[in-house]
Amino acid sequence: MTAGSPAQWRGWQVRSLSQWLASPPPSVVTLTGAGVIVLGLQIVVRPLTSLLLLGIYVGIAAIVSGIANVIPNGEPSRWWRWLLAILWVSGGVVVLIWLGRSLELLPQALAVMLVLGGLASLGDALARGRLSQRVLAVCWGGAQIVFGLLSLTWPDATLLAVAVAFGVRTIAFGVALFSRGARQWTDPHPSLVTVEPDPKTRRRQNRLADGARYALALLLVVTASAGWWVNDWLEDGAIVVDAFYYPPGDIPSGHGQLIRSDDYRGEIPEGGTVERILYTTRDAIGADAVASGLVIRPVDPPPGPRPVVIWNHGTTGVAQGCAPSLRNKAATEWDIPAVEEALERGWVVIASDYSGQGAPGDFPYLIGKGEARSSLDAVLAAGELEDLVLSPDTLVWGHSQGGHAALWTTQISENYTPGLNVLGTAALAPVTDPYALGDVFTRGDASPQQTLLISWVLVPYSETYREVDLRDHVATSGRVMVREMTQRCPSEPGLMVSVLTALGIGLDRPLFVGDLTGGALGNRLQENAVTGPFGTPLFVAWGAKDEVLPPSLQHDFVEQQCQNGEQVRWEEYAGYGHLRILQPKSVFLPALIDWSEALLERTPGAPLNDCSR
Repeated sequence: MTAGSPAQWRGWQVRSLSQWLASPPPSVVTLTGAGVIVLGLQIVVRPLTSLLLLGIYVGIAAIVSGIANVIPNGEPSRWWRWLLAILWVSGGVVVLIWLGRSLELLPQALAVMLVLGGLASLGDALARGRLSQRVLAVCWGGAQIVFGLLSLTWPDATLLAVAVAFGVRTIAFGVALFSRGARQWTDPHPSLVTVEPDPKTRRRQNRLADGARYALALLLVVTASAGWWVNDWLEDGAIVVDAFYYPPGDIPSGHGQLIRSDDYRGEIPEGGTVERILYTTRDAIGADAVASGLVIRPVDPPPGPRPVVIWNHGTTGVAQGCAPSLRNKAATEWDIPAVEEALERGWVVIASDYSGQGAPGDFPYLIGKGEARSSLDAVLAAGELEDLVLSPDTLVWGHSQGGHAALWTTQISENYTPGLNVLGTAALAPVTDPYALGDVFTRGDASPQQTLLISWVLVPYSETYREVDLRDHVATSGRVMVREMTQRCPSEPGLMVSVLTALGIGLDRPLFVGDLTGGALGNRLQENAVTGPFGTPLFVAWGAKDEVLPPSLQHDFVEQQCQNGEQVRWEEYAGYGHLRILQPKSVFLPALIDWSEALLERTPGAPLNDCSR
């Protein structure tokens, strides 16, 4: 074989490539480090700027991190680092190749990569080194694994929390590579003669380094422990749906049939007793469904049939566990306005959870017929309770979402439950036009509260109406966030995760895409607007400083109903927000009781119409 033959040339190329990989040029190390830093910063600062870009970032960063695991740094590469490098690179390639599907699984992918990084740090702890170095490696690896596991429990927060953690880890890789490359660049031929510090100086330097490592290790332990404690606290605060709410296999046919009743386990209002009921109803599209609710009756009622107040609760979330009857204060004056005053007068208050809350099923959030049928059927079912005789005379009260439900209850009562005699409807800060409300919400950047409300509308609408597709309105991997938001209730501490997620989204980009008031969704929102006719008096009240529903929408509704010839009494309370109007000591409550009493007693000349104002 002669010099310069092709075989010798190929052998030289292989040796050169091996030497290049074993000791890459400083320029390559420096540029690689800079690139990794940029990738990490992009993920940390703007994790949702482009979900597609985030997927690309994760794929590339995983590949680069895998390579960085085995780039020589003066120490022999250990077998577990090669194994983890292969896993990192393989994971990055998979993310890039199947990007469309991997975006759906991006939170889990980020968490797994964090766990892999933790395992690599634990492997470093097994190697030789100072005790402080090994302790720090154990704590750093353990912290990464803990937060990787915790993030799987909260997938909607994973895109923010884990993406940030993954970005920080990527930045750390980049800084290390950049520093090493910069040192090699400035001193490509380090002198073989080094000046060793004297033993006293070396001991001082070692003590300082050990102290810094131990302090950082302690910080990591405290942070990971706090994260685990917070996770336990959030999970302990979650509401548990007990067996009462799950219907038997054979339920009565027809709507408004009592399935079972039981004592309520929460606080009891003064002068009353409370039972919870499970009953049959029909959902928003007319299919058979099951609902739960509370029946609150006076301890010592006057003789004769008792008038009924139907209470329609406001927004409590949209998950099954968000049913008011599962909460401790659902029957008190903090949840039902003037409930004790109603009991003093011998009225029976019936409060439905609506179908899909408490009992399994689809929850009709701001879906009029679904809400109204649940409320009306609760009265029919309560009529089957022992020692309870109900009068046909019925008043309908409701707040916020419940105001929407109350108005719809009156709209359909004559046809759906002709045996009930609805005398009037009191709507407190009601949602009267979901379409107009959606238009207000989408004009500017949504607040965290509005982000939650939009999520609570989108998921029930997509589950109720086939033509409403979540994919038309929510960014790809944002669907995980939206669905997780709908699984938490405002009364449980886990809602903080949703709020923090919504805040993170607001700082970056909207979670929602497309027109939230267009297409099939817009048509269904318009379909669920409150239009009447009612034929009985209305009492509409709201706060002038309502921070959830613009007061202008209430003015528009009152004006329209007056034009339609309805009897409308209305009040706007200065300084009142969205909830203040129904809470104890609200100046509205005496007016509500007087108005209700005038209707039940047929008081002649009672002030029932403010349309001339």
